[in-house]
Amino acid sequence: MIKGINHSIIEINNTENEYYERAILVIKPEYASVQRGILEDEAKRMLRELDAPSVMKSRKGRLRFIIAMLASAISGVLVSALIFFH
Repeated sequence: MIKGINHSIIEINNTENEYYERAILVIKPEYASVQRGILEDEAKRMLRELDAPSVMKSRKGRLRFIIAMLASAISGVLVSALIFFH
């Protein structure tokens, strides 16, 4: 929804973040008078620190868990086989 209110925005085209190509940030009215360079630097710093979207994190976490469980199971089978056949 678009309203007839003017907002100050910062558009960052190079986010330096592997997940996000571009960001548009709306500046709070009380900070609209702050120097543009300071706001842009803070916006870039914030964007660099953004992590992977939570959906991607949970998939990576699940995959690591499955790999760890498989490695543990294989190790257990090998140790049992060595003990049994030794």
